[in-house]
Amino acid sequence: MFDRRLLEYFDWGLLLLTLSIGGAGLVALYSAVSAGAIEPNITLFKRQLVWYGAGLAVMVGCFLFDYKQFERFANVIYLASIASLTAVLFFGKYISGSRRWLPLGPFSLQPSEMAKVAVIIVLARYYAKMIHTDGLSLRDLIMPALLTALPFGLIVRQPDLGTAMVVALIASVMTLFAKIERRTLAWLAATLVLTVPLVWFFLHDYQKQRILTFLNPDRDPLGAGYHIIQSKIAIGSGMITGKGFLKGTQNALSFLPEQHTDFIFCVLAEEWGLMGSMTLIALFLIIIAWGLSIAGRCRDPFGTILSVGVTAMIAWQVFINIGMVMGLLPVVGVTLPFVSYGGSSIITMMMGVGLLMNVSMRRFKFE
Repeated sequence: MFDRRLLEYFDWGLLLLTLSIGGAGLVALYSAVSAGAIEPNITLFKRQLVWYGAGLAVMVGCFLFDYKQFERFANVIYLASIASLTAVLFFGKYISGSRRWLPLGPFSLQPSEMAKVAVIIVLARYYAKMIHTDGLSLRDLIMPALLTALPFGLIVRQPDLGTAMVVALIASVMTLFAKIERRTLAWLAATLVLTVPLVWFFLHDYQKQRILTFLNPDRDPLGAGYHIIQSKIAIGSGMITGKGFLKGTQNALSFLPEQHTDFIFCVLAEEWGLMGSMTLIALFLIIIAWGLSIAGRCRDPFGTILSVGVTAMIAWQVFINIGMVMGLLPVVGVTLPFVSYGGSSIITMMMGVGLLMNVSMRRFKFE
């Protein structure tokens, strides 16, 4: 039977924040796909509207059912995600050197995006049962390490190092939140410091090139460094108030790389300037704080850790995307939540918001 308290506790603020960021994203996307002098493509904007409609439906579906049901079926959700990631390696579409998408009629699905939510749910279930005052031991961390390593390895094989890195960062935040023994934490930190330099030898040539370009974009200004130089020019040229809607020259002349996906923040910064950029960043900071507030108010361990995981997913993607287009981080191909073009990304983020709403709406059950 429907509980009327769900309406009383419905999180209108979170919904408004999500729609505000999504609206800003649609405005930026319209400019990115219509102002280009080479090949305007309004079809992408229309597809994004369809994806937003689907995302809203998924969001509603995620908060209609008690979030404890996700805890119950966590293993099923996780195994389905692993199966889809495995299917990509055999049946996925090969585009621009990567095999990341499963064709579904006129659309394509990126299982690596959905894997983020699957990892969040399964780790939240595990940590909710394992939390104790002394913290997690090294033995306690073996299972979550395996649960994270499997999708991480499958995503790296595509290859999609950016998404794999986000999965690892989400898992790290959730693990630290669940609390680790001091001795175990010190051992893990030492191991990380010693092994990180070895990662260089396992990177693809183009990934090494991106890191070298990040350290010095001017080493190859017409080649590997071209994209990041152009993105910084676009951001800087917007100055305080921007050039105005559809008046960004870097965008219109198609100097920006992937201007509708990974580098869409540059389009917004050029047209709306510092004021528009800071407004969007402020909205992201508010939604991150909102997610942490939901986690803090929840008295159920699974709901708390689930909220922390979803919030970490949004926070890390915002940080990495804006950092890379500003030249503060290497270019790794991470989308800007609710803003970048991409159906799988939109649905994943709306799914995350739906889970946050779910926890927020049902907090009265544990008060």
